[in-house]
Amino acid sequence: MRILKIQTLRGPNYWSIRRHKLIVMRLDLENIAETPSNEIPGFYEGLVEALPSLEAHYCSPGCRGGFLMRVREGTMMGHVVEHVALELQELTGMRCGFGRTRETATPGVYQVVFEYLNEEAGRYAGRAAVRLCQSIIERGRYPKAELEQDLQDLKDYWRDAALGPSTEAIVKEAEKRGIPWMQLGARFLIQLGYGVNQKRMQATMTDNTGILGVELACDKEATKRILSGAGVPVPRGTVINFLDDLEDAIEYVGGYPIVIKPLDGNHGRGITIDIRSWDEAEAAYDAAKQISRSIIVERYHVGQDHRVLVVDGKVVAVAERVPAHVVGDGRSTVAELIEEINKDPHRGDGHDNLLTRIELDRTSYQLLEKQGLSINSVLNEGEVCYLKATANLSTGGVAVDRTDQIHPENVWLAQRIVKIIGLDIAGIDIVTTDISRPLREVDGVVVEVNAAPGFRMHVAPSKGVSRNVAGAVMDMLFPSDKPSRIPVLSVTGTNGKTTTTRLLAHIFKQTGKVIGYTTTDGTYIGNFMVEPGDNTGPQSAQLILQDPTVEVAVLETARGGILRSGIAFDSANVGVVLNVASDHLGIGDIDTIDQLAHLKSVVAEAVFPDGYTVLNADDPRVAAMAQRTKANIAYFTMNPNSELVRQHIQKGGVAAVYERGCLSILKGDWTHRIERAENIPLTMGGRAPFMIANALAASLAAFVQNVSIEQIRLGLNTFRASVSQTPGRMNLFDLGRHHALVDYAHNPHSYQAVGGFVRNWRDGERIGVVGGPGDRRDEDFIMLGRLAAEIFDKIIIKEDDDTRGRRRGSAADLIAQGIEEVNRNCNYQTILDETTAVNTALDMATEKSLVVILPESVNRAIGLIKARGVVKEESYEPNTGTNQVDSRTGKNYKVVNSR
Repeated sequence: MRILKIQTLRGPNYWSIRRHKLIVMRLDLENIAETPSNEIPGFYEGLVEALPSLEAHYCSPGCRGGFLMRVREGTMMGHVVEHVALELQELTGMRCGFGRTRETATPGVYQVVFEYLNEEAGRYAGRAAVRLCQSIIERGRYPKAELEQDLQDLKDYWRDAALGPSTEAIVKEAEKRGIPWMQLGARFLIQLGYGVNQKRMQATMTDNTGILGVELACDKEATKRILSGAGVPVPRGTVINFLDDLEDAIEYVGGYPIVIKPLDGNHGRGITIDIRSWDEAEAAYDAAKQISRSIIVERYHVGQDHRVLVVDGKVVAVAERVPAHVVGDGRSTVAELIEEINKDPHRGDGHDNLLTRIELDRTSYQLLEKQGLSINSVLNEGEVCYLKATANLSTGGVAVDRTDQIHPENVWLAQRIVKIIGLDIAGIDIVTTDISRPLREVDGVVVEVNAAPGFRMHVAPSKGVSRNVAGAVMDMLFPSDKPSRIPVLSVTGTNGKTTTTRLLAHIFKQTGKVIGYTTTDGTYIGNFMVEPGDNTGPQSAQLILQDPTVEVAVLETARGGILRSGIAFDSANVGVVLNVASDHLGIGDIDTIDQLAHLKSVVAEAVFPDGYTVLNADDPRVAAMAQRTKANIAYFTMNPNSELVRQHIQKGGVAAVYERGCLSILKGDWTHRIERAENIPLTMGGRAPFMIANALAASLAAFVQNVSIEQIRLGLNTFRASVSQTPGRMNLFDLGRHHALVDYAHNPHSYQAVGGFVRNWRDGERIGVVGGPGDRRDEDFIMLGRLAAEIFDKIIIKEDDDTRGRRRGSAADLIAQGIEEVNRNCNYQTILDETTAVNTALDMATEKSLVVILPESVNRAIGLIKARGVVKEESYEPNTGTNQVDSRTGKNYKVVNSR
């Protein structure tokens, strides 16, 4: 077997709308392409020996053991690889259950699709699954050592990708509330929400967390002085920098017992408590000095360590932190008890696990000595042996929930402390013998105030109730009256996507909001381009959704991005599907128009149930998408007598209709006349039907998002048909004695759309410069030739500079074949170089003729036209336009642009 390609999907996709994280592996079965599993000697036995846990897979029989039943009876190897990839992840703690395997149009080549939780782990699992199956096919077994290595590697990937308990709790709460989130890739930042409504977090610090509060909390001595001055009970202490000052510091705090800790330490590093002698103090000073230049010496207060979590000025959880310890069983030594407790699967290295492994250090041995024990001591049953002086979970401690026991006065004090320090999320460390009594009654003290406190002791306490502290954070960041999202409108189709996207964005600009939009020409925010290029994939969409100034996102969503990565958002407010026609077939295993329709239906399906899917009622494949979406349906049609739309309106639906020369919105008994088509510049005086359809779709999408009819009308009337705004979309130039039209038509559907306008050109000859992208099928080029013969009087066939792997001249030959099938006497010639072809067509243009250029490079074609001299405006707008000046040549020209 051979892996041809592995792709990672991260959003709603061709395979699933609900399961966003999928690996798509294109697998060539090669010499076992026609060999089912039951015909491979020993394969079933070897598979069960390697992965007996596959017994739990149901598969199509719908029962436990169903998959192995299929293997025994005979199934193709791509299907087996799918299940093995899922099981390898399952065995390492990544619960993944979704998979699909489909044969492509190429015999023996399969698309193997399976779920992942971590991208690197998912891709690794796919490769490991192929290795495992190949080994069993060839040798009858998969070595145990190799399987163990695979599982360890997967665990490492999973561990390295872990967000940490605090961030994980916040992310899960966000998902539960339908709040989108994404990792920003710098400084471990997490974005919650979209656009202008987003919030950012780093661990448990938010973008509302004040820098002054953080700085103050990090300076333990300054915090203590501020709190002491406010009447908060704190331990008496001082800061020193030299060992010579230690003796005076001990005397200042009132003598032993004392605590010594680094001024700017965390997670309990370098802290020694309950120091009762000079030798202990010296050793503690040395330990603290390794962490910080400055050392805190404090009076030691007897009691239990408590963490009080305050979010948005309210106490939301309290935990008693118990230092790392073991409990005797009357048989085992301390060392054996530590080894046993570290076997807990919840314990791991570092503070990012629910529990941390207990590792002995200098203070551990000192503490054992104080208790009269060693690591070889056997503890009596029930006897407790403490191994750490501090109660931090990161050193192996455990937590007991005490939220319901804290005294109201202590609650009041904690909430007051947070306001004094100035933090929105804070962890207050309190030492007291009884948290249920006021601190002043039991000589309790506030030891520290922590910015970015950990949540795991509250989310997963060792004993007691789990507290939804992340819920309190979400309530603070996104109260019930504050949205986390911005309106997202997604536009797809074979043709017209860019024009409709730009027009829709322009209509929304009339609302006064900042619009972010992506197109094949670039990514824009407001009136400015952020990035040039064909930006219709998920990365460009994420740029818009991550921008904190964007209030509405209008996203052109092309087939390539959906295939490669899925779409960038879980759900849109409006999904627009304009049309589905033959284009890009044979690419990415999309071989039929029905498959292409299924691919584009992702945009129709990935819409909120209370959102709208805007569909072309005149395209049967698009109209059928209404059965696939749970959202509300809105249709647009060029046919005022459409039976589908009539029934839809009778049921209370909404539609946009072109009737009596007007663009209208129909809803119930109401007809909202927007504008006559002849008054809309985009429609070229009402002479470009496909532009009217685009305007209907954009108007309807805006209407269902509560944009007023007046604003829609203003948007339609002011969408200037200019090269700068819609380059390559029906750009019409008046060169004096003849005209030139530039349009990026490159498939049969778009040729027909342009042809609808060109056929109405009655004044002179119609000359076409035609071609198409080299990665299209032979039959597509032949069809372009046929259509060109029906549209133009004279034709020049050219080819793109980038032939996309096709032999130079072969595409032109196929177009010529199509021309001759329609009209053997057609006046055509082949000039492969696009620049030469365009100049030749412009040179041969006769009086009042129309030269139609369908280029690879729109900018180059427009540049060649402008280089001809003065280009006058021919405007289809209701009012006369204004002259524009080419900033490069300084020459006047006027432009009509539509598509």
